[in-house]
Order: sequence, then C-alpha cells, then structure tokens
Amino acid sequence: MTVLVTGAAGFIGSHVCQRLLRDGQQVLGIDNMNAYYDPALKQARLTRLQAQSGFTFYKIDIADRTAMEKLFAEQKPTRVVNLAAQAGVRYSLENPHAYAEANLIGFLNILEGCRHHQVKHLAYASTSSVYGLNTTMPFSEHRHADHPMTFYAATKRANELMAHSYSHLFNLPTTGLRFFTVYGPWGRPDMALFKFAKAIIANEPIDVFNHGKMVRDFTYVDDIVEGIVRILDKPACADPAWSAAEPDPASSSAPWRVYNIGNNKPVQLMDYIRAVEKALGQSAKINFLPMQPGDVPATQADVTALAATTGFTPQVTVDDGVARFIAWYREYHRA
Repeated sequence: MTVLVTGAAGFIGSHVCQRLLRDGQQVLGIDNMNAYYDPALKQARLTRLQAQSGFTFYKIDIADRTAMEKLFAEQKPTRVVNLAAQAGVRYSLENPHAYAEANLIGFLNILEGCRHHQVKHLAYASTSSVYGLNTTMPFSEHRHADHPMTFYAATKRANELMAHSYSHLFNLPTTGLRFFTVYGPWGRPDMALFKFAKAIIANEPIDVFNHGKMVRDFTYVDDIVEGIVRILDKPACADPAWSAAEPDPASSSAPWRVYNIGNNKPVQLMDYIRAVEKALGQSAKINFLPMQPGDVPATQADVTALAATTGFTPQVTVDDGVARFIAWYREYHRA
C-alpha cells in the first residue's frame, strides 16, 4: 500500500514521511517547494527523505487540478495524509488569497482525488485556531468551533466541513486533526522557537506579545507524528450514537471525525522562554509588546477522544522538547 503525504518537504510532513518509511511503508511525497520561508530548509528535509528507499517525490502544487488528477490516476495511493497548506496565522492577514488557493482549492483537489480513486482513509491537518473566540478550557472537539479569528483558521474549519460533505455523499472516511502549537527539530523559521533561538544566540532582543501573558499547549513534533500515524490506521467510521436532533460536532452519521492532538499540559510563554534560555545557556533580552491581531491568550487541548481511539497521549515535556530542538538548531546552523 502507498501513503500519499502532501507537504512532504514541510516541517510536520517530513517527520511523518520519516516515520512511515521507518515503519516500512511506501511513501509518495508531494510539495510545491514555495518560498514562504527559506526553500533551502525544505530542500534539506527533502534530501534526507530522498536518500531512503521507499520514497518517491513529485514537485506538485495541490492547487494544480490537472497535476493532482494525473497523480491520483497514475499512483493510486491507498491512504492520504494532507499536510500541505499555506501556513501561518499572521500571514493570512497580509495575503488571504494564498490561503484560498492552497487551503480551499488545494484541499478540494485532494478530496476529488480520494473520491475517484477509492482511497481508504484521508487524514488531514486542521488547527487549534479553529476554536477562535471560544474561551472554555480545555478546548474540546465536542464543542462548536464556528467563530474563527483569522482567515487561516476559517480555511482550516472549512476543510473540516468540506471533508464532512464528501464523507456523507461518497462514504469517504476522513479524519481532521487539530494540531496545538507544534515545535521541534526541522521546524519553520517563522515560528516562535526558531525566532527565539536565533535572536538569543545573536544577543538580540526577542519580541514577546501580550506582555508575556500567553499560555500555549506546546506539542512536540514526535507526539504529533505518533498521533497522525495511529489515526491513519483507524479510518473514521459512522458514529452509531450520533443524533441529528442533538448533533455532536466531533463525529457524524458519516465516516467523519475530528480530533485534537495537543500536549494537554499548557505552559506559560515565559516558562517556555526560560526552557530556551536553559538549553542555550544564555539569557534572553525581551521586548514586551501588546497582543497581535488574531492571537488568543491561551490554548489547551482535551485529548480524551484521541486517547480513547488510539491509546496514545502526547508525552514529551517542554524542557525535553526544547532541548532537542536547540541541539538540532546548533548542528544545522553550526551555531
């Protein structure tokens, strides 16, 4: 069986490919290698994958309908993990059209490919950002998520709804995975940990928003990957207890589910920064700033459903995860 992984040269996508290859799977990876951030980092991730047997790569944009139709017709993947997207909450304020192309048109092309070529299971990345204006903690899939604060979050919530329509109409098993603040080696340069490490090593100040009064459910990338792989092996099924009179937002009468993947141990941002300082052996110079548009003050994942379905809950502590990232960062950048 072949697993198609979109966004294979991305942060999470490259880790998922590595894990699937280690498990003996045949992996078909696609990525458009765009320049949203340093393409050299994407190429370095891809080079590691291409050195392994069982991995095949195509440079394809998921928004390219013709290329995607051809790929599905020729390769006929058995399962699909969609991790390709225009990422970044703040960038969606500047360039919303990029999000419509990748996250809406691109996702539609994936759904069509799965529909017409008998894909057994589509697992796809969603985000904790879909909870938007919700303030009830921890965030639960069983509560509605219909008030996104950014266009990025709106596109990811739209993916969940689009997937439901295909699950309902075509009996396509689909599972949405709401990631919570993923970090770790080979991470994106536009993310906080990467920026913090780079600035502290250079003895430059770091920008800390909401005057440091932020709480995040920081989740190490290996825990995210473990959740994805376990979910991939458990195609979504119709929930026999689902009621149209009292609909559960987390399941359906169709083979459709959504799950949180988060550490479930929220951390104050200043404690996260202290973990970076400890791993680097350097103190940070901090520039406190107000809250940015689209940010939320706190996140926390309820992972009860993930644990019930997979038997897994994230395990890596922030101190351990940050130390692993810093070790990678120093090696990669010779810092």
